Amino acid sequence: MSCRVSAIVAVCDDWGIGLDGDMVVRNREDMRHFVACTTGHTVIMGRRTLESLPGGRPLRNRRNIVLTRDAAFAREGVEVAHSIEEALSAVADEDEAWVIGGAEIYRQTLPRCERAVVTRNRCTRTADAFFPDLDADPAWRVVEERPGGTTDEGIAFDFVTYARA
Repeated sequence: MSCRVSAIVAVCDDWGIGLDGDMVVRNREDMRHFVACTTGHTVIMGRRTLESLPGGRPLRNRRNIVLTRDAAFAREGVEVAHSIEEALSAVADEDEAWVIGGAEIYRQTLPRCERAVVTRNRCTRTADAFFPDLDADPAWRVVEERPGGTTDEGIAFDFVTYARA
């Protein structure tokens, strides 16, 4: 059996995803969507993404794998991998694993992902972390697009699923 690896991310129109280690758009509906997609599966993330989670704690009801170059890193409730290959080997027998960030982890794992589930926030915000522009990459195509609604701040958003072309 081979694990399906998917990325899940919330982006702005310029594919910005974060600023100073935090998300650039607060979107409760996106958070519910994230929980619905990832619960019961493995999530793969970088150390800084783990530290940005509430209390720096792993996500409940998910197997948490943290990718880090820090050989001494250890945290209760997470498995540590020191390479993409090590992380993917750890999930080889699972049905699905989700890559949840940050920017460098997305960049390294995207070539191994079969799909990307993207919340497109229809705005541009100051960002220092970006997701690759899938619309400009001929290796990816949109396979589903559905309206999401509007955030509490009045920002329109959609849920767009991309698959390898």
